Amino acid sequence: MTTSLDRRTAELPPLTSGVRRLLKHPRLMHHNRLAALVLTANLGFLWAGWVPSERTMGHAALANLALAVLVRQQYVINLFFRLATRAPTSWPLKVRWTLGKVYHFGGLHMGGALAGTAWFLALTLAADDQRLMAVGWTLTALLALIVATALPPFRSRHHDHFEKIHRFGGWTALALFWTHTLLASPGPVEVAVLSVVTFSVVLPWLRLRKVDVRLERPSPHVVLARFDHGETPFAGSSTAISRSPLKEWHSFANVPAPGEPGFRLTISRAGDWTGSFIDDMPAKVWVKGITTAGVANIETLFRKVVYVATGSGIGPCLPHLLAAEVPSRLVWATRDPRATYGDALVDEILAVQPDAVVWDTTRDGKPDMVRLAYSAYRDFGAEAVICISNKKLTWQVVHGLERRGIPAYGAIWDS
Repeated sequence: MTTSLDRRTAELPPLTSGVRRLLKHPRLMHHNRLAALVLTANLGFLWAGWVPSERTMGHAALANLALAVLVRQQYVINLFFRLATRAPTSWPLKVRWTLGKVYHFGGLHMGGALAGTAWFLALTLAADDQRLMAVGWTLTALLALIVATALPPFRSRHHDHFEKIHRFGGWTALALFWTHTLLASPGPVEVAVLSVVTFSVVLPWLRLRKVDVRLERPSPHVVLARFDHGETPFAGSSTAISRSPLKEWHSFANVPAPGEPGFRLTISRAGDWTGSFIDDMPAKVWVKGITTAGVANIETLFRKVVYVATGSGIGPCLPHLLAAEVPSRLVWATRDPRATYGDALVDEILAVQPDAVVWDTTRDGKPDMVRLAYSAYRDFGAEAVICISNKKLTWQVVHGLERRGIPAYGAIWDS
């Protein structure tokens, strides 16, 4: 295999000022800043001397919970990305650097959920109608459960349970919210907002269908899933698939080939669900929802980018490498690439990335990905680095570069 493997990685530049390093700390990432902004805006009403009534507390709870739901709607997410990436590359890099953090919109979801739950607790405490109190305490307890199980310690260890509680608990909470609102003699605004929220929740399920999938298994570690059911998604989007639609759903990056119908997904063994999927090789799967933009879509904000991937992280990078909308350089570290992913896929990658750094971890061991990323960034003259890897390495690369003044992006595992 031909690669552009260079062990002489560059020395990393010095860390930036203490204040800048503090602002780039994971605890202060844009996701958390947005959540804090929502909570601060809610507290601002109280600081301003506003005395809430039962009706205004209900409005505040509804507004915040509507925000929490709507910012997760696929059309809204795509709108966020479309607006953020309209900025031309002639704009100052600092502005584009910030716009590239658009995928941290989940902070609005978190802030809205926390504030909405708090307002609904206050509303329930203030209620004197026995029916409203009964529904209110049930809904408050359910919202508290949803919030608690969405916190990282639970979500990371029990993701399947988190997903079920979030889905079925969310549906139940919406029904209880309708019940509470109707008991409280709502006005047209409350009904309109709840109707929009309900439609937003239902919409992805209106597109639920079972479709054929052709699977190619180049190794026991990975399958390449090919779909051609009338949709060719845009590069950088993702598709959610399931074998049992009321249980687990898993999202994977779409890999459309320029000028060809359909698309591919790269699915690696990373747990029980993906393991059984690779072993069973199902002929059909369920799909739903709307094709949704992913983190790598921010590439158009920059003149040149470096893609850093490990293992099956090549999947989300591949559609952008094939489309070649933005000049890019690939750094890919993986176990024996040809044996794991097959000659066809590796040759396809090298055809569009002849200067790629492909590091075989079986032969050469694990590399220092921060140094490899910086070397490619410096040598290619890139403006940003996009990392697609596991959580630990993604944060290592992203924060390792950003603390040195280099725009870097990667998933934040907020859902």
